[in-house]
Parts: sequence; C-alpha cells; structure tokens
Amino acid sequence: MAQAASTQQTKDQQSVNPESSTDLETLVNTESRAAHNTADEESAIIPGRFWTLPVICLVTTSFVLGANEFIMMGILPDIAQGLHISQVLVGNLVSIFAAVYAVACPLVAAFSARFQRKRIYLAMVSVFLIGNALSGFAPNYAVLALSRMIVALVAGGLVAVGMTFAPQVAESSERTRFMAWVFSGFSLASVFGVPAGTWLAQTFGWRWAFHSITLLTIALLLVDIAVLPASKRTSAVGILRQFLLFSDLRIVLGCACVIFGAAATYVFYTYITPVLTQFTGVAQARVSLVLILFGVMALFSNLYSGVLARRGTIEQPLGRMWSFYAVQMLTLVLLSAACWWALRSSSVLAHGSVFVLVMALGFLIYLQNSPSQICYVDSALQTHPGSLNLSNSLNSMSFNTGIALGAAVSGVVYDHVGLTALGAFGAVFAFLAALSSLALLQIGRSMRASR
Repeated sequence: MAQAASTQQTKDQQSVNPESSTDLETLVNTESRAAHNTADEESAIIPGRFWTLPVICLVTTSFVLGANEFIMMGILPDIAQGLHISQVLVGNLVSIFAAVYAVACPLVAAFSARFQRKRIYLAMVSVFLIGNALSGFAPNYAVLALSRMIVALVAGGLVAVGMTFAPQVAESSERTRFMAWVFSGFSLASVFGVPAGTWLAQTFGWRWAFHSITLLTIALLLVDIAVLPASKRTSAVGILRQFLLFSDLRIVLGCACVIFGAAATYVFYTYITPVLTQFTGVAQARVSLVLILFGVMALFSNLYSGVLARRGTIEQPLGRMWSFYAVQMLTLVLLSAACWWALRSSSVLAHGSVFVLVMALGFLIYLQNSPSQICYVDSALQTHPGSLNLSNSLNSMSFNTGIALGAAVSGVVYDHVGLTALGAFGAVFAFLAALSSLALLQIGRSMRASR
C-alpha cells in the first residue's frame, strides 16, 4: 500500500499534478519558474502581512468591475424610464456587454502577455475609466451601448492580468487567498456596490450610479500608479500558440460547465428587479435592501467555492459539481412554479417562497468559480504551461458567455412568455451544466487511467 502510494505520488509530480498540495499557489509558483525570471520583477510583499496596498488595489479593481457590470440589474427600470425605452431593450445591454466581454477576454489576456504587466494593467484601467464615464453621460441608447462595449473590451483582461500579480504581492502561502479575494471583489460588488448604485439611481438618478464608479476608479488609478510593483517580464509564447490550450478536452468541458451554469442563473437574474417587485411584494424603494441580502448570499457562494475547489485536483472539483448543478436546476423549476403561484395569490407564503428561492439561487451563483479556476490552471500547467494569462481569463470568459446567453434568452422569454417562465428556461441550462460536469469527470478519469 505504501509503495503504491509512493508510486502514485511520483507520477503526480512528473505530470505536474498537485496531488500532494491542492493549493493554487503551488501551481502559480511552478508556472512562474517555468515562464519567466522573477529577478526582473519588483516585489511588494511584506512578510507576515496579507492586506498590503497592492492587494487592496487589485481587490478593489474587481469590486469596481463587478459594480459596473452588475449595476445594470439593479437600475434597469430607471435607465428605461430615463431614456424612454423598454426594459427589454435595456436588458439587451447585459447581453451586449457579456458577448463583447466573452470574445475580448481571452484575446486581450493573450495579447497582454506581450507587454510589461504594470503598464498594460494601468492602460486597461484607463480604458475602463473612459467607458464607465461615458455611460454616466450617455445621451441616448446608442451611446450607452457603445460605452458598455468599451468597458467590456478590457474588463476580462483586467481580471486575468490582476491574477498574475500574485507572485509579486502575496507570499507563497497566501497566494490562493489572494486569488480568492480577487474573485470575491465581484461578490462584494453584489453586496455593497449594486444596492448602493440602486439607491443612488432611485435618489439622484441612474447616471449617479456610474458617476460614483468613475470617482472611485480615478482614485484607484492614482494609487495603482504609486503602489503596484513593476515587471520587465514579457511572454515568449506567441498569441496564437497560447490558444492551443483549447485542444485539451478538459478545458473545453470546463468552459461548458461555467457557460451553462452562468446562463442558468442569468435567465432570471437579468430581470431580478421586476421579479422581486411583482412576485415577492417588495416595493421598488426596498429593492436595494433585498439586493444586499442577495449579494451576501453571493459572497458566501464565492467563499464556499474555495472549499469545493479542494475536492481533488485538476478537473475533479469542477467534475464533482454536477450535484450542485442538479440542485440549481430543481431550484429554478420551483422558482417558476412559485412565481406562477404568487401571480395568482397574494398570500405571504406565495411571496415568501419566491423570496427564499431567489436567495437560494444567490448562494448557488458562484460555487463553480474556484473549481473552474483549478481546472483551467492545472490543465494548462500539464499541457500548455506558457498559457498562464489565457488560462486565468477562462473563468471570466466562460461566465460572461453564459451571461450573454442567459440574458438573451431571458429577453425573448420575458417578451413572449412572461416572467413566470424564466426559471423553467434557466433550468434547461442547469441541466446542460450538470451533463457537462459529468462528462468532464469521465474524461478526467480516462486520462488518468491512460497515464
């Protein structure tokens, strides 16, 4: 038994399989040594201290990105009223943003590897600032759509490049924690940013939701310039060669899991404000408070995602997510039934059931984040170790592809069937996510057996 365990450990080490340590920082260290010379990089690490200014800045960047992206769900009716257009048309902005994001994310991430990290990062923050400011001053729908596309072009690249600062800003033992907090910046945006933006929109007008993000981004950019460590490293791997990463079936199926899982949520989440006001009895003025609770559930989702990521290595954590996708499917079916019930009954029980199911979906929304990141980075290290930037972008790319898909479907369903059907259509995507997860698990077992 001991000899077998030793043999297995040797195989794992030879295949860069982190069987002896599931921490993502081990993977990043391996990639860092293989891909570049760290002597060319400044270090902002303070021994024994995690929350340094560079770490705070990088997490705050995720927060403003999340606030900009998710705020649309909270202020959708306000924009429609302010620009004198339909809510469905405003909802299409979610699809437009996510589609541009999904296409641009891997391209920008791969392209950014050709430049010095800090310079390209600051350039992308500047582009984000311009796009967000334009949203706040947009005189019509066309300009607002253009501004959303400008932001979407760089948002995914910012997350991917931000992740690669890990060796410069966090100790080896803290790098998994750093990556978890970068993702959690989006959850914090759900907890604080979206409700705050919704309140600003209802109190001072929807433009102030974007103006507040602009002011925060200006301050963030100035601090970034001062505190982010510089790096002379550039990638020697060509842009097109990085995309050979997609020849790994685990990457393809891993992306499918996240795409369908996100689509399942966003079929209903795109119209969460009208869902809350029509089926839970929540007044428009109190929607921001409910969104805070939804954001708290989303934050717990991101934190528990880290626990799920420890259930094995490479594709295993995401492959074992099939049961959670099944729960998501059932919850969405029940949401449709509860909305139909609440439409025909004014009882507290009917309204309360919709509320509880919405909160449950908030907890399910980000569970796939860390398992998918483990899948992408582990797989890249095994087969294409020069594609770190690209592998770090795949979660954002896949999630926003799912957002675009879910938001597009939700607009059609809302227009032709009604809000009560959103959950049922979302359940179809959750079912596809479960199938993709099971297929990923099987592919992983076959690959391990062949070795």
